[in-house]
Amino acid sequence: MLNESFVGIDVSKDWLDVGWEPAGQSERLAHDEVAMVGLCERLAKERPYLIVLEATGGLETHLASALAAAGLPVAVVNPRQVRDYARACGRLAKTDRIDALVLAAFARAIRPQVRAPKDDETLELGALLARRRQLIDMRVQEKLRLERASPVQRDSIKEHIIWLTERIARLDTDLTHRLRSSSLWRDQEDLLKAIPGVGTITRVTLIALLPELGRLNRREIAALVGLAPFNRDSGQHRGERVIWGGRAQVRRVLYMAVVAAIRSNPVIRTFYQRLRAQGKPGKVALVACMRKLLTIMNAMLKYNTPWNPNALDLEHSC
Repeated sequence: MLNESFVGIDVSKDWLDVGWEPAGQSERLAHDEVAMVGLCERLAKERPYLIVLEATGGLETHLASALAAAGLPVAVVNPRQVRDYARACGRLAKTDRIDALVLAAFARAIRPQVRAPKDDETLELGALLARRRQLIDMRVQEKLRLERASPVQRDSIKEHIIWLTERIARLDTDLTHRLRSSSLWRDQEDLLKAIPGVGTITRVTLIALLPELGRLNRREIAALVGLAPFNRDSGQHRGERVIWGGRAQVRRVLYMAVVAAIRSNPVIRTFYQRLRAQGKPGKVALVACMRKLLTIMNAMLKYNTPWNPNALDLEHSC
């Protein structure tokens, strides 16, 4: 416990800023393959208790995959949580170095959950990363050849560079998928496919961005997504209940799913019509349907129960 160390890594397009707690030290590295390999080897020797990165729209995926493949404990967290933590601690200044140290302090104080890949998945992840490095090396070599190639060679080299770039992009997609999915999540997708209105994009988004689905109770999952109404009361004033925070991207796909479900899903359609008949505004009724659909899916995954339009009380069983 006294020797526990925590690492925060701020990832940008060109740089990796690494911070250590409780040492309070930081270091800047280039965001390239060589630096990432070296960082993984260094951290594998140091064996930190936890490494935390922010979700930055995919920039963090390759590094998080490499760290996980090296058997290191990695957590990718919501940037808003980190900024709220920083403000609560009075750390208002913001630079890449400060962000890395804040991430390390966040890891030390909050200790977010690590979802490490399974052993066989870790091996496959390492193999994919090795293949990605090979393709990058080949692309570098081809670009160097292109600079001094004769006219008769240039078309062939350009075609190969395009092919290599496409393969690398496909591998990046595969790495993201493997990092955020598992055989269990594939089983979950099979369950979700049967729900009218829940299409491919909704399923992929839920599996990728809401791994807690099926692990929490209905109130917790609604609050996590930002679909639980919060009180706005003070003294004798009773304000309107509003939803706030949560995972906006998940809410967006749930909204589209509910719009489709009102037409095709008898459970959601009946619920929506009843709310409207009671005088609820359309937006309020839609949000309530989103919450109902989410909690039904949560219960289905929690109990491994297939979709059944007649089991209307399923959502209240968890």
